[in-house]
Amino acid sequence: MPLPQSHPPSPSLSTPQPAVTPARPLEGWHVGAWSPAMAWAAAFIAVALLVWFGTLGMRHLLGPDEGRYGEISREMLATGDWVTIRYNALKYFEKPPFHMWVTALTYALWGVGEWQARLCVALAGLAGIVMSMLATWRWFGARAAAFAGLALLAAPMWSVAAHFNTLDMTLAGVMACVLACMLLAQHPAASASARRGWMLGCWVAMGVAVLTKGLVGVALPGLVLVIYIGITRDWRLWRRLHLASGMVVLLAVTVPWFWLVSARNPEFLHFFFIHEHWQRYTSGVHARPGPIWYFVPLVVGGFLPWVGLFPRLWRAIGTPPVDEPDDVAERFRPALLAGIWAIAIFVFFSLSHSKLPGYIVPVIPAMGILAGVALDRLDVRAWRRQLGGMAIVAACGLLASPVVATLNANHTPNAFYRAYAIWAAAAFVVMLLGIAAARWLLRRGVLPSVAVYALGMYLGFTAALVGHETVGGPASGADIAPLVQQKLTPGMPFYGVKMLDHTLPFYVRHPLIMVAEADELSFGTEVEPNRWLPDMATFAKVWRNGQPAMAVMSPETYLALSPTLPLYVVARDWRRVVVTNVPGPAPTLASR
Repeated sequence: MPLPQSHPPSPSLSTPQPAVTPARPLEGWHVGAWSPAMAWAAAFIAVALLVWFGTLGMRHLLGPDEGRYGEISREMLATGDWVTIRYNALKYFEKPPFHMWVTALTYALWGVGEWQARLCVALAGLAGIVMSMLATWRWFGARAAAFAGLALLAAPMWSVAAHFNTLDMTLAGVMACVLACMLLAQHPAASASARRGWMLGCWVAMGVAVLTKGLVGVALPGLVLVIYIGITRDWRLWRRLHLASGMVVLLAVTVPWFWLVSARNPEFLHFFFIHEHWQRYTSGVHARPGPIWYFVPLVVGGFLPWVGLFPRLWRAIGTPPVDEPDDVAERFRPALLAGIWAIAIFVFFSLSHSKLPGYIVPVIPAMGILAGVALDRLDVRAWRRQLGGMAIVAACGLLASPVVATLNANHTPNAFYRAYAIWAAAAFVVMLLGIAAARWLLRRGVLPSVAVYALGMYLGFTAALVGHETVGGPASGADIAPLVQQKLTPGMPFYGVKMLDHTLPFYVRHPLIMVAEADELSFGTEVEPNRWLPDMATFAKVWRNGQPAMAVMSPETYLALSPTLPLYVVARDWRRVVVTNVPGPAPTLASR
């Protein structure tokens, strides 16, 4: 399928030239006066921000990602080593440190906790929305910018992902800033100093992206730029990138940490660049395969509230900006660049031999910009059809919500899913109420209707997210952590016996010593073999030596070891058993 026209055909006497549609102002918005529309907009933003930040601490951390990065940041702060990344006291070089730096700094300011662990991703998601709106406003007007912000707010792949402590969301937020700064720098009305400033900001953002998740921070924007120039033949763009000063800025941001960590850890360079980049992309070394269409349902589901607009998003790629210059040489195609950004990144990760859902999040801001352009040109009839289609989807979801109560996946007890089914049903009810309100508000225009619809979708998906605590909370180990902390002293060995528990170390504020199975910490155990116990015989000997110690293991491992080792149960849940080698009275919780 060919891309939409990236520029209009050359003028001729026989080809009439359509006039560029001017950007429409915000409905009901009167500049210079505090209008009712401005009051409603302020109230909308206040509610969205309250929900955005107010729900960060309503759930316990989930494994593996949330617990892993929460604990890495805690150990970073506790040890004072901000260069060599460690997880359970073992070297962990799979990812660069920026996300963990921000989280550790958050811990230093406000203490160690769940909302603090998620603050980095929440800020990254919000920055992605704001910067995408700013770029859209500059090129397509305030109304399109408002639609772009609403599209991102309502897209679960963005708003929900911004509430999970993962590096993918931090990377996506920074990459959204890369795209937005690039678009702002290329506006024809930008002064030379403004263009330079935005481009240097773009280079800084790419450096932060590299420090967040590696070379994709420059490889993906570079791929997009090469494709864009190849399609448009806009060779002059190279001169507007400030390549020399930009490279200096990029190296100034990235080189210090890479130099320090390499100097202190000679094994870092090969593991990080060969194993974690080349082998991860070209082979199944991480055992995360997926078909070529792996990300298709994720993009559809992640942008579900706007899936009916997908054909219009495609057409929006060819939309010219407002006040396009007459000089063909000066024409820059912001919508085309956004479209290439989404398509190129989607294809790049689809071709990879290692796939995880979070990899595709960086395409969402570009889709949000295109959605803003498409919605800005949507009439009432087309929007009414979109509302009707989404009402059918939400109604089907409500009718299907009892199916959740029948699940028994990943060894999770069915009782937890039965509780979550109520939340799932409530989420679809909220969505349906939002759709009904949006349909009623159509009499006031498309923008108010879209705003209420987006808020309904956002609140519905947030309800589903908060309700997931019924499933994720019991799996986190947070409930048994107080019992463990009653007996676990700071210097006491705490063993993970054939089990890497990704959440309990965060809640008890104590790293594990791996036993028999290193799991994803195999690199750390190879370079520091003295920091783990490689087999059960060694563990049994250490366990019996009389030094007080604790261990966490699966219920199956506990049953296998209890006949031969002194195991005194401290706490247990459906996933884990925590034991000690020192007999004593069972600890109790004063608050329970």
